[in-house]
Amino acid sequence: MSAETTIASDAVHVGGPYWEELSVGDRYDDFPAMTLTEGHAALHQSIVGDRLRLALDASLSERVAGRRLAHPNLVCDVSIGQSTLPTQRVIGNLFYRRLMLRRLPAIGDTLRTITEIVALKRNTIKEGRKPTGLAVLHIVTTDQEDRAILDYWRCAMLPIGDVEASKPHADDLDQFPADLPDDALHATLDGLDLAAYRAAVPGSHFADLRTPATWIVDGGDSVTAATELARLSLNIAKAHTDPGSHHSGKRLVYGGHTIGVAAAQLTKALPNLVTIIGWHHCNHLGPVFEGDVLRSTVRLDGTEPLPDGGGLVTLGIEVSAQRADGAQDAVLDWRLVGAMA
Repeated sequence: MSAETTIASDAVHVGGPYWEELSVGDRYDDFPAMTLTEGHAALHQSIVGDRLRLALDASLSERVAGRRLAHPNLVCDVSIGQSTLPTQRVIGNLFYRRLMLRRLPAIGDTLRTITEIVALKRNTIKEGRKPTGLAVLHIVTTDQEDRAILDYWRCAMLPIGDVEASKPHADDLDQFPADLPDDALHATLDGLDLAAYRAAVPGSHFADLRTPATWIVDGGDSVTAATELARLSLNIAKAHTDPGSHHSGKRLVYGGHTIGVAAAQLTKALPNLVTIIGWHHCNHLGPVFEGDVLRSTVRLDGTEPLPDGGGLVTLGIEVSAQRADGAQDAVLDWRLVGAMA
């Protein structure tokens, strides 16, 4: 038998749409659901270094939340991965806006995600560069009881395959606000016993914080196992697994990987952070590649006391990547809201 492979003339190429093949209103709801397991949590922790106590300590989580909570970044990574059907050809993600955890999922919960194209903008075509366009996606994730888990916008840059067939979409991307709704932030914490957290965990808590404050996290984290995290989170963007799919000739590290490392470095500055509730915005300022060393500076921009003790903290994180050649580039600007006891 010949070792050569014969490809039928009517064979279908599987690889996701080009930018011009997308339309506002396109809806993707058939991505596989995923049940969060201890295995997912352990692998995620080993790759990005999750350090939130509630995700690490099952007995503390049961005492404070009544269930074994999953790390919020694991939840976000799975949701983002489930939104990649229309962005398999992604060149890079530009931003996330108003990412809101409506509920804190537990190990054993099953996540389902619906993705809708809500805005398109064709980039100016520049000589010597391949044409590209931007697509904003509205992403909603629910659990096995159809309870709201996540709601946010993501902006992806995609290649244009046929310039003549592409329409000059020019939707306003500033129409998607970054500010999180205050009432929803409070609702996410319903059922958490922050007094029990304070009693169980030694060290500084919300009452000890003073604004403004800045922490420079000493020591970087090397980016490793990037393809494993993409696969774990069901992310099927080719740029994260196939070096030939990115103009650099290298695999592009999934943005959630950078965010996850930043979250781990955040907990070095605030080791008693209870959880992350939402992101005002998260902007990717530059690409990250495996082997880069990530370093973070953390700002405490604001605090809001809660009626029964503890409070919300608004944080800004700036992340830089040290390249193999020694260059240092800004790669992430992340503004988020967390809870302290």
